[in-house]
Amino acid sequence: MTIALAGLVVALGALVQGAVGFGLALVAAPFLAIIDPRLVPVPMLLLATAHAMLMLRREYRHADWPGVGWALLGRLPGIALGVAAVALLPPRWFGVAVAVTVLTCVALSVVRWRPRPTVPALLVAGVVSGAGGTASAIGGPPVALLYQDAHGARVRATLGAYFAVGSLLSLGGLLLGGQFSGDALSAAALMVPFMIVGFALSGPARRLLDRGWTRPAVLALASGGALALLGQAAFG
Repeated sequence: MTIALAGLVVALGALVQGAVGFGLALVAAPFLAIIDPRLVPVPMLLLATAHAMLMLRREYRHADWPGVGWALLGRLPGIALGVAAVALLPPRWFGVAVAVTVLTCVALSVVRWRPRPTVPALLVAGVVSGAGGTASAIGGPPVALLYQDAHGARVRATLGAYFAVGSLLSLGGLLLGGQFSGDALSAAALMVPFMIVGFALSGPARRLLDRGWTRPAVLALASGGALALLGQAAFG
């Protein structure tokens, strides 16, 4: 029963990420933490890595490769912060810091600020994303917000490339920090079939979002993920 419930959550998250470009962890991580805390962050990061590779394979021609490189450069110190947070800090307070940062960016975007993927912005987003992604498996919003005005295929391919490499880097950091176990690998393997089903169902959904709904979807998902982190901190 637990596996089926967790699998359904993963499938829904995979569908969302396959359509928007991110969202697997946003949708699944808060619920998985409730169902079984051992499913985050390592199993969630393993699933995110596999999903990102599928997403990149589907639309790799549209990726902003220079932007991916700068964001990954920023992610490196962010990973160190995330590993330190997992080892030393109460996870809820670190999640609050990430959530507040994301909500601030969303609020500014809605009011008047339209961020662009410049080099300084990508570096900062990479740091925040690396820290949040490593500590809580939720690292998509900071980078996704920079591409909110791009075409859907560009958003998905760029984030797919970023997640494919970035999640592996985060897993490496957790491995060095002693946070990786064989049980985490087994748990992720059980969720893979559900993730693949969700990804397969995302094809029709992405065609709908590409009709001008990418930016609203990015902002809504970023806000939802931040609120989920705040909810975890309040009731976890």
